Amino acid sequence: MKVELNTLTPSPQVCVKCKGRLWCGPKCFILERFEKKQSSIGKIKGNSVQGPSPPGVFVSWSGYPKVTLSPMAPLQPINENDSWLSDDTDKWFGLGADKIISFRESLVRGSMPLEVNMAADPSYQLLEVQQALMAKKPVEVQMQLRQSPSSRSLSFSDFHPPMGPQADLKKFSLIENPSTNPKIEKVFSDTDAKALEGMVELYHSGVGVSQLHKLLSAGMLGVKKKRKLTPTRWSITAIDSNVSEYFIDEKIKYFPAIDDVRLFASNYLENYYYVLLLPRKWSYELLEAWKPGAMWNANSNEPTFMADYENYDGRSSYAQNTAGGYYAPRLAIAEYLMRIQRQSTAIVFREIGDSGTPSLGVFKCRETVRDALKKNPLSFNSLDLAMKYLGSKLTIPLKYWFKTSVLFDEFRHQKRLTDFR
Repeated sequence: MKVELNTLTPSPQVCVKCKGRLWCGPKCFILERFEKKQSSIGKIKGNSVQGPSPPGVFVSWSGYPKVTLSPMAPLQPINENDSWLSDDTDKWFGLGADKIISFRESLVRGSMPLEVNMAADPSYQLLEVQQALMAKKPVEVQMQLRQSPSSRSLSFSDFHPPMGPQADLKKFSLIENPSTNPKIEKVFSDTDAKALEGMVELYHSGVGVSQLHKLLSAGMLGVKKKRKLTPTRWSITAIDSNVSEYFIDEKIKYFPAIDDVRLFASNYLENYYYVLLLPRKWSYELLEAWKPGAMWNANSNEPTFMADYENYDGRSSYAQNTAGGYYAPRLAIAEYLMRIQRQSTAIVFREIGDSGTPSLGVFKCRETVRDALKKNPLSFNSLDLAMKYLGSKLTIPLKYWFKTSVLFDEFRHQKRLTDFR
């Protein structure tokens, strides 16, 4: 779906679908509400920041193919564990919003403008950043800035974590030689391997999703001459999408189906997830209900629904309605099915709370569903029983979910488990 800027009047339906992608203009009036928080830390003294980088990096999307690449370092002394945690969303589940925001407002970004193609022939300074991203633990860096950020406005996104203070970068340098992860170094040095091959190899070697998207953002994956810097909001979804699609197409579709109806649940940061697995061949649907007062539905008196789905053959286009929130749970589900060596149809119900807190990134979708799938499921011998139970847990009646769903039109009236196979 292509939407021309300045042609839309913001509305609950438009805002829930857009989620800050600026379809209605150069500024998002919803995000602007949250981007004025002033720091209690105050101004940076001088134009130099030195400390243990998580290691972290942010790549902007505005102006693509011209972007800004921004390595990060803490504004004040921080211990090694907190430094790594401040930019590792794989380990954030259970942390409160205030804790996450405090992590992010403590990291300063030193931004340098680059062409995305520079990753194919990186400058010395870009190589220094890439070297830091291969580290096994936080690495001591120094950033010389062209000015001293005096206002600590935070920026929020539905895709990536909040971002803190920013200033133009004059020089980035490593203070120490980092101890690198040999698996990452091997993939980075392989100039002929495709990006997907590198993603899967590193995933299997234990490199987390959070670190994978940084490597992709910094242009460290793929055939050398084709490497590009990738905006962070795109790289996060690319990792979720590509890794899960690989497992689904290459492994999961060849497993036998589960033999019962399973229901999993978890909640975090006002996101309530119910994952329904059915004994059928692979298909997947995400159903979202944004309550009145939820971040992207703040000006409505009614819940707003969004949905995307795929059948056994997969999708041929981006999940425009639910965006990154579609692919993050799909990865968590693929991980579960890989563990149990089975396939199923998966329908995910997501209810988003009404307090209007700012979004902290799509990580919450992946990690909440991961948490749900670590628990023992409720098992049912019929879909009717499962739906009756689920209906007692959802705050929005099932009939509204059914109107939104595509997959339920195909099989929700089937009565026997053998009908699902």
